[in-house]
Amino acid sequence: MFFELREYHTKPGQRERWVRFMEEVVIPYQVSKGMVVVGSFVGQEDDTLYVWMRRFDSEAQREALYKAVYETDTWKNEISPQVGEMLDREKTVVKRIEATPRSVIR
Repeated sequence: MFFELREYHTKPGQRERWVRFMEEVVIPYQVSKGMVVVGSFVGQEDDTLYVWMRRFDSEAQREALYKAVYETDTWKNEISPQVGEMLDREKTVVKRIEATPRSVIR
């Protein structure tokens, strides 16, 4: 099992809109395809910061879920075009992490 920690920065003045879009559109859509979203966070000291985390059982599962989400017409034609309006995509950071043995998030 591993986690994917995704750090985004919104364009100025777009964070509230982005959070609403994530919570009402992106996360429900991805969950409907089988993604496990562990958490969604905003920065307290940076008003452009948005971080979220997903969990995968294996690399094979991650690949299958990516395909199930990102290769759909809904994602390509309806969801993805809106992402670029709100995010500074050049600042996106994605890290794969594993929980330590005593982590409560396991």
